[in-house]
Amino acid sequence: MTIDSDLILRLAQPEDCDVLFELIKGLAEYEKLTDAVTGSAAQLKEHLFGDKKYAEAILAETKGETAGFALFFHNYSTFLTQPGIYLEDLFVLKQYRQKGIGKALLTKLASIAVERNCGRLEWSVLDWNEPAKEFYRHMGADILEDWQICRVTGDELSQLAVSSEQ
Repeated sequence: MTIDSDLILRLAQPEDCDVLFELIKGLAEYEKLTDAVTGSAAQLKEHLFGDKKYAEAILAETKGETAGFALFFHNYSTFLTQPGIYLEDLFVLKQYRQKGIGKALLTKLASIAVERNCGRLEWSVLDWNEPAKEFYRHMGADILEDWQICRVTGDELSQLAVSSEQ
């Protein structure tokens, strides 16, 4: 695999939110989770560039076309007592895969983590996504089989919040 010589990686700007949201929908389709996308490009713009910034994104472009993205945010490791970066999404459009773009995005994010003195870079991968797991292992990642993701959303989140007030 050779890295596309026309590849440009750059931090997303407010005017990129429509294309970024289209990429998010493309990722959801790939992951068979299209019903899970309930937000909008306007909400994404507010969360990336509003008064309170919740996340950041890197866009990958080649020959003037957007090819993929990485969306990430900071977390914190109490054991390391250092900030970290959590990669929420990494996605490359099908026609641009196998050109080194995913590797370039992950490498760029690792360099951001090092620049910001982060102790780790981590992310999740769907259990069925063997191509992604193979790619991540090739990039030096450990896939932690003994950790499971816990999540509370929607009505359950609201109920949990109310139960804390009682």
